[in-house]
Amino acid sequence: MGLWRTGAGCFLVFVSLAHSSEIALQRGDAKQELTVLIDQKPAVIYCYSPDHFLPYFYPILSPSGKELTVKLTNPYPHHRSFWFADRVQLDGQRVTDFYNAYYPPKKGTGDRIRHGRFIEAKVDPGVAILKMELLWELDKEKPVLREVRDVRVLPLENGEYFMDVRFTVTADYGDVKFLSDAAHYAWPYIRMHPQFSVDKGGTLMNSEGGAKQAGTHNQAAKWCDYTNTIEGKTEGLAFFSHAENEHPHRWLTRDYGTFGPRRADDKSGKPFTLKRGESLRMRIGVLVHNGDAKEAKVAERYEEYVKGKLSLLPPKGQ
Repeated sequence: MGLWRTGAGCFLVFVSLAHSSEIALQRGDAKQELTVLIDQKPAVIYCYSPDHFLPYFYPILSPSGKELTVKLTNPYPHHRSFWFADRVQLDGQRVTDFYNAYYPPKKGTGDRIRHGRFIEAKVDPGVAILKMELLWELDKEKPVLREVRDVRVLPLENGEYFMDVRFTVTADYGDVKFLSDAAHYAWPYIRMHPQFSVDKGGTLMNSEGGAKQAGTHNQAAKWCDYTNTIEGKTEGLAFFSHAENEHPHRWLTRDYGTFGPRRADDKSGKPFTLKRGESLRMRIGVLVHNGDAKEAKVAERYEEYVKGKLSLLPPKGQ
């Protein structure tokens, strides 16, 4: 393993193993981006500029380099590729809608999720490790929730790769009531690029055989997958819900490209309170693959994930 400096505020950490892809991290402090590179090509970028209303991952690139996700789209310009947010209320404070924080509630105010620090940003043999602390803040100063985002990225074969991600929010600052919108929330969200959407000829399916929004939205599933054939090449993105999450749970899906898991029914679109000091977690996997869901063996990959072969994160609580 080694370190390459690439200019002011930038560096590369790299590791190369026999018979495997090279994975590296490139950090650009000027742009406040951290790029995961596979075989010297960008795969996914973590964007954490304080000028944004929340940190997010963009782009997520397919094996051939196509954008699987979209940074900004109309309508719904608050959608941000691969992001995590919710509508909550800290005890004694007003409701804070981080999902819609792109739209300030009134002039002179603004809520945001802010990247605080990297706990880890390194490459272990064959795996990129990103661990960061974020603060969910009311009016850009009053902390509401503390989040730890733990990410592992593993190169697979033929340009494919896998992300294992755990989101943990903790009520460090008082009791927090969750007021998620029953119609719109997911935990977290991915917004596919329009070129992969059902509206543009793509395929959306879930682990239970449901298809399109009509057969997958608000349905219980272990995973969902979006694919399309563009310029003669079929590629896609599968979204896994790990077994450490409460199951069964339902999914939000849209034919225009947004999808994501929800929480179990007792905490899905119903108010509940996270007491001071308590934490709430969600663990998901993202498989970037060649071919359609069958050709990519998405169902088999999911089983590998939940049974440990593709599990990159330590067990819950460690």
